[in-house]
Amino acid sequence: MKYNKYFSILFIVVVICTLSSCTSSHYTSNESGFFSGIIHGLVFPFALISKLFSSQYGLYAENNSGVLYWIGFVIGLGGLGGGASSRR
Repeated sequence: MKYNKYFSILFIVVVICTLSSCTSSHYTSNESGFFSGIIHGLVFPFALISKLFSSQYGLYAENNSGVLYWIGFVIGLGGLGGGASSRR
């Protein structure tokens, strides 16, 4: 039973490290569009944790396409807890 607890903690740390690697880290020449916004919205909590420990990670893409990126970003954020209100 003790090994299950350690395995769970190790698994969570590995998942956080893996998902935080999807965060935008610097300015790129490629524009981030709608689908990149969705991905960045989904990994936002992990990017926030990474941002607390290092300033080299960004919370969103600096070179984005504008409104479409932000719509995708908000949809990605909503995908994290969008069904929570239906449990009432």
